[in-house]
Parts: sequence; structure tokens; C-alpha cells
Amino acid sequence: MRDTYDVIVIGGGAAGLSAALILGRSRRSVLVVDAGEPRNAPAAGVHNYLGQEATPPRDLTRTGRDEVARYGVDVMAGRLVATSATPVPDGDPVGFTATLDSGEQVHARRVVVASGAVDVLPDVPGLAEQWGRGVVHCPFCHGWEIRDRRIGVLVTTPFGAHQALLWRALSEHVTVFATEPGLVDDTARAGFDARGIRVIDGAVARVLSTDGVLTGVALGDGSVVDLDALAAASTAEARVDGLQGIGLVAEDFRMGDFRVAGAVTVDAMGQTSVRGVWAAGNVASPMATVIASAAAGTQAGAAVHGDLVQADLAAALARSGVSAYSTR
Repeated sequence: MRDTYDVIVIGGGAAGLSAALILGRSRRSVLVVDAGEPRNAPAAGVHNYLGQEATPPRDLTRTGRDEVARYGVDVMAGRLVATSATPVPDGDPVGFTATLDSGEQVHARRVVVASGAVDVLPDVPGLAEQWGRGVVHCPFCHGWEIRDRRIGVLVTTPFGAHQALLWRALSEHVTVFATEPGLVDDTARAGFDARGIRVIDGAVARVLSTDGVLTGVALGDGSVVDLDALAAASTAEARVDGLQGIGLVAEDFRMGDFRVAGAVTVDAMGQTSVRGVWAAGNVASPMATVIASAAAGTQAGAAVHGDLVQADLAAALARSGVSAYSTR
């Protein structure tokens, strides 16, 4: 590992490795720093990724690391703890210093943040232990695997009613748990009744499991509803620890008036409000699937390379004494 790179990529998932791949193929020096905490770690497989359907997440990451290594990309295990704006001495006015948990400091001209997000789960005992297995969040990611099973839907957001209908398309055996009366109005109840969806009002006291397999939920009155799976919504919070030193923060991500996540704001090419910093994947798009995160990483990596090309040109012109230049 060197001490100065063209680009540091924070995060070694689909978004980060995709950014590193296109940058490596463009002959940029790249360091990927990966804390080893992928959001999809509990899942058995990646879904809706054409050509990689049902691939275990860690297998996809391992393959990606092998691929980027072919193009000279360095990948190291570590966690970012601090950043600062520090131009590297090559005539480029933009640059950064990243401090890792090992104490090492690495300099780079540009940064791609692909650190992902953390799921904050509903506060129901037993739920976290089943997250990504018996407790699922996305009908597109997990629906096929639990089709025709007994599915419970824990409604904790204004979008829970719509989610319940998505799950009903996968199974005739759907039960909605309406934790707050205002989240399931009369219109939603009429729709549930028309689709044969059972509604139970009141809090879920505990998610029940036997030998690591979800078996149902216990209600506040002590009764038990047998289930094979429970759908629940999380709040995804962008991982931005250590990035405050360069002014990068997460902002509220809302659907209407409801806050659904915290995310880094980016433009169409993944550029953040901080000059020289791009972001891709769940850190910027909390609901992006793995294939969408990979595509965003590729796009951000291409944009970073283009930015560096222009910076290299400006530096070369300055050294040659040319005051103006046009590619037109």
C-alpha cells in the first residue's frame, strides 16, 4: 500500500468495488478501505442481479475483489475515523487525507464514499435476531423465497399498507399487524378485506423462534400468531462516521412528510456537495438494490476519472504557461 492515491474508495461492497473497477481500468491508483460490515450480510443470497442471481453476498464481494486486483487496485480491511481536506502536491487544488483506525494516514486526490447504511429496526424483542432470515423487509428481495407461506406484515410506517398488498401478491396467507390505528385507515382495511388479508390491531410483543427458525409472534394479550416469516420496515441510516472533517453529512431522506432514512445528497452523477467527493450505493440511495448500487458505483467512478482528467489538463496547461484552452 502506498501513501498517496488518485482515489480512496470508502466501502468494499457492490458500489465501492464497481467504482474501483472502472477507475482501475482507467489506470487510476485506487485504494478501497473496507470495514467488513455489509448491510446484506444476513442474507443468504443476492437477488435481482442479472447473472448473479442467488449468489451469496460474500461470494460476490470476493469475486469483485479479485477482479479489481487485476487492475492494480489495493483493497485493505479498515475503518475510516477522520478526514481532512489536504491537497496533494501535484498542482491539483483538491485533495484529502484519510485517517484509518490503524492510525495510518492515506492521501488522495478524490474520494468515493460507498460506506453503505445501517438498518435501525423496530424495537420488538426477538426481531433483530431474525433480521435477513425470518424477518424480511423487501418483497422483491425475499418474496420468492417465502411465496405461499404464512407471512406477517408489521405496519410501522404510512407505507405499510402498500407493502402488505405487495406481499399478498406472493401468498394468500398474509396477516397485517397494525401497531398504530392511524397507519391503517378505512380505505386500506377495505382493500385488505377485498384481498383476504387478516388485520390484527395492537402491538407485537415478541418475535418467536425455535432453533433459530421464526415460528410466529406473541401479541400483547399473550396470544400467539403462527407465521413462517415477518415483514418489517427498517430506517436506513447512512454510514458517514469520519467524514464530518470534510463537511460531508447525512440528511433526512423523506417520502412526503415521513422520514424514511438518512442519506448523503448527490447529483445525477453521484457528486456530493463537497468538491472532490462522490457517493454511491445505500449511503446515498437507501432503497437501492445491489445491482442498482453497483451501477451507481460505476457511474461515480467514471465521473471521478473525468474530473481527474480535467484536473490533469489544467495542471499541464499551467506548467506550460497556457492561460486559456478550449476543446471545442
